[in-house]
Amino acid sequence: MTKTRVVVVDDSALVRSLLTEIINRQVDMECIGAAADPLVAREMIRNLNPDVITLDVEMPRMDGIDFLAKLMRLRPMPVVMVSTLTERGAEVTMRALELGAVDFVAKPKIGVADGLRLLAEDITDKVRIAAKAHIRRAPVAAPAPAGSTAAAPKPAAPVASIGRLSTEKIIFIGASTGGTEATKEVLINLPPDCPAVVITQHMPPGFTKSYAARLDGLCKIRVAEARDGERILPGHAYIAPGGFHLSVERSGANYIARVQDGEPVNRHKPSVEVLFKSAARVVGPNALGIMLTGMGADGAKAMKELRDAGSYNYVQDEASCVVFGMPREAINAGAAHEVLPLTQIAPKLIERLRSTSGLSTNRV
Repeated sequence: MTKTRVVVVDDSALVRSLLTEIINRQVDMECIGAAADPLVAREMIRNLNPDVITLDVEMPRMDGIDFLAKLMRLRPMPVVMVSTLTERGAEVTMRALELGAVDFVAKPKIGVADGLRLLAEDITDKVRIAAKAHIRRAPVAAPAPAGSTAAAPKPAAPVASIGRLSTEKIIFIGASTGGTEATKEVLINLPPDCPAVVITQHMPPGFTKSYAARLDGLCKIRVAEARDGERILPGHAYIAPGGFHLSVERSGANYIARVQDGEPVNRHKPSVEVLFKSAARVVGPNALGIMLTGMGADGAKAMKELRDAGSYNYVQDEASCVVFGMPREAINAGAAHEVLPLTQIAPKLIERLRSTSGLSTNRV
């Protein structure tokens, strides 16, 4: 067996030791080096040529974001960020995913040793996924300051209008690894008069608020974490809060969001399966389903149920996915109407909505 070779980059000797131990306990991976800062890591990467690196966000001499920006521009490779469960940690992590990090692990603020050991399975799963991910060279651009909380300016290019608001149609998006950027690509290309968008992105507690705020600053539509019981409105996107399932229900003539705790489904909370099943049950032919990049099969069967209930479904193609797991499973389940490059999903969606005037097929 060829082992996945990992370099750990973290300024904490304890964290380096724990991550090394966790990685080396796996039969299919080995830690070939551990660096206390990015400058040491740079030489280690050059000499050892690892398959994956884990990278701390805050380090001396050069912070993790500056290092990641340089790395993805000059020598793109799979990176799993190690972030802290703080508001600033969440904001910086979102920036890291924009720069090309495959995924992240949120280490606890206190009880780091016990916390990391409890996260061992999650950490090693993400290293395995990263090793197989499609990595692309980052565009040459000045990175945003690591501590910046300001959202990027909204796009200046006009976004074509659909023509009228639809209170009946709802767009449902499911995504996992690589999905933060894929979802952004879809949302920034939607006009302000598009139907409501409801999103389940696999993400732990503490990070979805920053993610939603960042998208809200970029998109023509409004983007926020979903709140239990709120009405789902056109021109708005609702993101499942980390650690909670999101579904939709009917209340009279309105759709409402249902945010609930519960057991993980397909090992995930939030789960795409939960969202898509509710869409099939409640929205049916007025739904448009989108499955984006991600590992595993979460949501694939429910997306087929959604299609059987009358929805029209788009699935991201392999070439544009970071990880093709969830889209592949959706295709294999017979859930897809169209399999498209990521950049074509929003235009095709808008075209379809225009052709039907965004109108309901089943008005109440």
